[in-house]
Amino acid sequence: MSSSPITPYATTCCIVGGGPAGLMLGYLLARAGIDVTVLEKHADFLRDFRGDTIHPSTLEVMHQLGLLDELLTLPHQRAESLHAEVAGRDIKLADFTRLPTRCKFIAFMPQWEFLNFLAQQAAAFPNFRLLTSTQVHQLLYDRGQVCGVLADTPEGPIRVRSQLVIGTDGRNSVVREQAALSSRSFGAPRDVLWMKLSKQPGDPAWSMGHTGPKQNFIMIDRGDYWQCGYSIDKGSFDAIRHSGLEKFLLHLAEVAPFQDDRLQEIVEWDQVKLLSIRIDRLDRWAKPGVLCIGDAAHAM
Repeated sequence: MSSSPITPYATTCCIVGGGPAGLMLGYLLARAGIDVTVLEKHADFLRDFRGDTIHPSTLEVMHQLGLLDELLTLPHQRAESLHAEVAGRDIKLADFTRLPTRCKFIAFMPQWEFLNFLAQQAAAFPNFRLLTSTQVHQLLYDRGQVCGVLADTPEGPIRVRSQLVIGTDGRNSVVREQAALSSRSFGAPRDVLWMKLSKQPGDPAWSMGHTGPKQNFIMIDRGDYWQCGYSIDKGSFDAIRHSGLEKFLLHLAEVAPFQDDRLQEIVEWDQVKLLSIRIDRLDRWAKPGVLCIGDAAHAM
């Protein structure tokens, strides 16, 4: 912690974490006239989020808020169905066009686009503030009740007093840890490796699907490239890396619906990103003065 003087700060609701849950909640509270401050540890939203899906139910909420038309002007792809290869046959697993919603598709949109959009919409309200490069490291207590947070910023530490602190800071939540909220883990047998492959003529006409003998190869159409996932046994990535990239690509070729030479686009391990799957939930989401939601409350 910095030795600089601590700057006091006050707000009605302090939200820790500027992800989808935090910014959507910040927008809704500001829209309702509540003074709200969102604290985000990064300087911006330009990071690799891997999933980047906006589901029909979320798109319906955006419609109800009057934001949908403007949101859909941002770059995105649409998936109206989910396919899988089963016993060598292309099977449609889900048909989103049958949903009773305005948008009958999943929208694939870079999450930084979605987060920037929410932040811009929320910023239209004078009672909304977003503080970036602000790392929360401690909860404040008053007579046994959470009453704010301590955080570091590039200009020095700040003390944020608030009536309610809401943790939306993800599966490795500082708020969850600081509030000593116990959790239950359900375990997960698999992890996923994410990578990019270029799109070429003759590729499967899928927007989203699974292929391979165990449906362990995932393909998502991201416009000018495929976002590909490969499901592996939990905790096995270090052993896969140790065996070498060439051997990994040979295993990938057995399940991917591409010619072997396409996989040669992957030339180093930095192009392969590990998503460690977790499934857990808090026993209680709240205690006096603090609440956790999203992955901070139930990682999946």
